[in-house]
Amino acid sequence: MNQKTKIRYICGSVLLLLMLSLPLLSPIQNYLSIPTEVKVNASEDAATVFKNSNEAWTAFSSSNDNQIFYEFAGVPLKKTDLQTMKDIRLIPGGQSVGVELHTKGVLVVGHHLVKGNGERKSSPGEEANVQVGDILLKGNDQELNSMEDLSSLVKKSGEDGKAIKLTIKRGKEIITTSLTPSYNNEEKEYQVGLYIRDSAAGIGTMTFYHPDSKKYGALGHVISDMDTKKPIEIHEGTIVKSHVTSIEKGSQGIPGEKKARFSLKDDRLGTITKNTPFGIFGKLDGEMSNTAYPQGLPIGFSNQVEEGPAEILTVLDGDKMQSFDVEIVSNMPKKSPVTKGMIVKITDPDLLDKTGGIVQGMSGSPIIQNGKIIGAVTHVFVNDPTSGYGVHIEWMLQEAGIELYEEQQKAG
Repeated sequence: MNQKTKIRYICGSVLLLLMLSLPLLSPIQNYLSIPTEVKVNASEDAATVFKNSNEAWTAFSSSNDNQIFYEFAGVPLKKTDLQTMKDIRLIPGGQSVGVELHTKGVLVVGHHLVKGNGERKSSPGEEANVQVGDILLKGNDQELNSMEDLSSLVKKSGEDGKAIKLTIKRGKEIITTSLTPSYNNEEKEYQVGLYIRDSAAGIGTMTFYHPDSKKYGALGHVISDMDTKKPIEIHEGTIVKSHVTSIEKGSQGIPGEKKARFSLKDDRLGTITKNTPFGIFGKLDGEMSNTAYPQGLPIGFSNQVEEGPAEILTVLDGDKMQSFDVEIVSNMPKKSPVTKGMIVKITDPDLLDKTGGIVQGMSGSPIIQNGKIIGAVTHVFVNDPTSGYGVHIEWMLQEAGIELYEEQQKAG
């Protein structure tokens, strides 16, 4: 047998083996896809939670209804544990909202030089080792909750000729330092050479409202300071109605953006109590409705999300909420919370024409599939604005402080 004949023989043998094994590949792939644990609403039929497309596999519930066994050719081969969850109904969001956060303490976002006596310029704050990203919590043991608090303290300390004892939060550390204000001869005032910020504002999208607790979730991601890029630690916050005025269309490498206006005085919706990697959370002052889903929707857990068609709710003009087609390209359910649990692609031609895909301000738009709210849009892919990440709704509910588990399951 020559070399070419041997190669043909080997290739033919491999092809024959592959052909013989094809009938087994589907059951094996299906076996690997069966999860070891799934969450199911209390009102759902446990046996239908996992949709198995291969008729060779049979699913049946155990006697205590906390497990599903899968058998092949009459032999039980795999077990799935069931977690019974509360029957929670949410009012889907989609409304554009304005956000105002007041920081816990005052945030240092930069240094500047102060011209004191003579020609020497310096930054007293930098010399006192106050760093960008530091949160000034107290000055001389008094809480600092606004720029005005710090300004009055600097003025008094400068006039008294005394240093300020600062209490600073740096990451997870609490440190102290002594800072002596310097008199700026040009501006005729005492200064510490620090740029600070005590609030931040922006727009996003409401994700859900929970009528039983009046709690809500929005944005689906953390709000960070634009200068330090660090999450803003909030002292208090407000969420208000927002009206979209225009859209800047996104393109490859350039994210688009919703432009909107809002009034902090006249259009208040509720409070913001948490700013987390999974969004902002708090309570609404009143009720929130959705005419498309007046009775609300049940929630779909991460293991129930399917790759395929879905829809999102969002506002592109004024306060008119619309539904747009999307596709769940990839679903990545995890046992522990993750902020990027799905990959979502915009497929609706109208939305693509108006926005180019996912734009800033769209974060928080609820994702609905099979009659359930499954998550929210969070981040756009900069190099492909038609696609981005989504967060699973269960992790947002957990951050909102909404109990998901039935009492007996929790006790177990």
